[in-house]
Amino acid sequence: MTVACLHTAASNIPLFEAAAARHGLTLRHALRPDLLAGAEAAGGATPAILAETRAELARALPGASALLLTCSTLGPALEGATWPIPALRVDAALARAAMARPGRLLVLCAVETTLEPTRALFAAAAPAGKAWELRLVPGAWARFKAGDAEGYAAAIRAAAVGAETVALAQASMAVAGGGARVMTVPDAAMAALGTTLGGTLSAASR
Repeated sequence: MTVACLHTAASNIPLFEAAAARHGLTLRHALRPDLLAGAEAAGGATPAILAETRAELARALPGASALLLTCSTLGPALEGATWPIPALRVDAALARAAMARPGRLLVLCAVETTLEPTRALFAAAAPAGKAWELRLVPGAWARFKAGDAEGYAAAIRAAAVGAETVALAQASMAVAGGGARVMTVPDAAMAALGTTLGGTLSAASR
């Protein structure tokens, strides 16, 4: 079973490949950095950008067992759409897993255009009374765009200091590392897909 991934940053591909290997999944990749660049220029994902995102996902359907949209800014493209196979917004998988953790949650974003989509996503997943906070990591995205991977990771790690549980809301932020306290998009997405595709296999065998 193959998962077709749509990325807007090439550096996300090895992050998802590493997570897929840990979960026994096979991926193939499409790359559209222009979609995120357009959203940044427009101050957010426009209807035209979201429509092109859906069209790109449709082009990835042949031979795929599931679709994975890895860009948080473009995540709303999956809302209200119907697909013939499972289609996952990666930050939605993270939101569900993070909100299930006990205690206070800190959600970190690196790109300003992801703030509102992320806020809406995590708010929808939050159980009643859940204490959580959303923050933008200052200066992080400028470092990422400049190719300063170490500086990008260091800024994220600094922003996470002292938090009980941290959710890194963008796939690229996984370069800062994960673990028991820090949750990343690639691992949350692969865990969710493993459950979904495992259920599909079980149903097909009956």
